Amino acid sequence: MSTPRIAWYFEDFHAGQDIDLGTRSVTEEEIVAFATAFDPQPFHVDAAAASASIYGGVIASGWHTCSMMMRLVVDGLLSRSSSMGSPGLDGVRWLAPVRAGDTLNVRYRTVNVKPSSSKPDRGVVWSTWVAINQHGETVCTVEGMGMFGRRPAA
Repeated sequence: MSTPRIAWYFEDFHAGQDIDLGTRSVTEEEIVAFATAFDPQPFHVDAAAASASIYGGVIASGWHTCSMMMRLVVDGLLSRSSSMGSPGLDGVRWLAPVRAGDTLNVRYRTVNVKPSSSKPDRGVVWSTWVAINQHGETVCTVEGMGMFGRRPAA
C-alpha cells in the first residue's frame, strides 16, 4: 500500500481556519453493535428500554459519536497530513442525541497554532471538531491538540 501524498503540514494550519471533513450517516444496527461491544446501557442497546427512557428511542453512545467523528477527521485530514499523533483532548461535549438515520457533518476548526520551541521539526495545532446533524443541531464537540511535522526544506 502506498503512502498518500502529504497535503497538510504544520505551516498549513492557521487560527480561524474551518475545514469541512464530510458526512457520515448512522444506522440503528451500527448504534446497537457499537454499544453492545463498548457501552451497553439500555438506551443504546434495547429498543423497548430506550423508548421508555428520557430519549424516547435508541441513541448512539457518545463514544460512538466520537469514533465516527474520528473516522472523518482521519479520512478528511490526518491521512493526508504530517500528523504525529496527539497528546490528548481538553474536552468532549455531547450536546444532542444521535439517532438512527442521522447524518453528521464534521468540521475541523483550527483554534491556535504554535511551533515547538524544543523540537524544530514539529508544531502543535489546537482544534475543535464540531459534528452537526442534518437538522443543523450541533450534537458533539471535541477540543484537543495535535502534533504536526513541519514542511521539509526544499
